[in-house]
Amino acid sequence: MPWKNSESRYSTVSIALHWLMLVLLILVYACIEFRGIFPKGSGGRTLIKEAHFMLGLTVFVLVWLRLFARSLGPAPQIFPASPRWQTVVARLMHWALYIFMITVPVLGWLTTSAEGHRVMFYGVDLPLLIEENKPLAKQFQGWHELGATIGYWLIGLHAVAGIYHHYVVRDNTLLRMMPKRG
Repeated sequence: MPWKNSESRYSTVSIALHWLMLVLLILVYACIEFRGIFPKGSGGRTLIKEAHFMLGLTVFVLVWLRLFARSLGPAPQIFPASPRWQTVVARLMHWALYIFMITVPVLGWLTTSAEGHRVMFYGVDLPLLIEENKPLAKQFQGWHELGATIGYWLIGLHAVAGIYHHYVVRDNTLLRMMPKRG
């Protein structure tokens, strides 16, 4: 699996991580949106919340791998080249997405810790980040939910920008991140 970008495409690792993380983020959001199907205190609701925690922390772990892959070389060039302001906005958007994928899981872990609960991560019982503190847990939960709402917008705007570049501008922005065919 090549780690370095070419002049026209992102590396296989970057592409795989990009689309894997999209699937994980969809599942993270789906877990929380559909937890209401189960009554409070039920085994189903507990399972879906634990899946939310585990998938969210998976995003947190994988974002560091993405940042490492990104550090291995420059991004592939866009043809035709975008105006400077679009390049600046795109960079800001990407960094906002990375910050989102780091801070929101940490805020979730802090919330759970402050509630006095441990998080299981693929069979490993993770330690509490802080001591139990219910008022602080509510504050962290509010920040976590705000970050998640901002994440919806960031992901949506990122997708719309990719579609806009592909169908309106007709450049290779989206193609650089698409898996190879055949």
